[in-house]
Amino acid sequence: MQPVVIFRFSPTEGPGHFGEWLDARGLPCRLVALDEGEPVPADPRAFSGIAMMGGPMSANDDLPWNAPLLGLLRGAVAADVPVLGHCLGGQLFAKALGARVTRTAVPEIGWGKVKVLAADSADQWFGGRDDFSTFQWHYDIFGLPPGAARVLTNPYNPDQAYTLGKHIGFQCHIEMTRPMVETWCRA
Repeated sequence: MQPVVIFRFSPTEGPGHFGEWLDARGLPCRLVALDEGEPVPADPRAFSGIAMMGGPMSANDDLPWNAPLLGLLRGAVAADVPVLGHCLGGQLFAKALGARVTRTAVPEIGWGKVKVLAADSADQWFGGRDDFSTFQWHYDIFGLPPGAARVLTNPYNPDQAYTLGKHIGFQCHIEMTRPMVETWCRA
């Protein structure tokens, strides 16, 4: 089986619970540390899935990996390779799909509830839950990409997560582990 590629944008970020989930199922993964200058792979078909973590930068920043990564994400959708984005990763994915990423009026930092919306794709991701607590740490937000369904919301940001077919982008951080939260709070 081809690996799931995981893009890291900052040394304080990582796959967290997502990595644990992959390990528990014996699914191979490959970390690409963009923060260390690793190049963006050119062909999304080399992977069984693409995951992007968060980072302190903006999806609108002029960074050397931005253009190749946005191209890879568009190619992944065209090739039907599943994409998952957390926070910055969700913003980059939304931008690749044509949505705007903007500064939020109310930064979200800490734990809070998100509400699961009644979208056709919500149950497969959230197992019938009405809401759940998740970690937030962001200053930017994404709009919905064309054709995407909003699946999570809260009072501060209506677009907490969206799906587009088999792809999902989160504004919130469902991947967080206790050590990750502690590291972020010390950084």
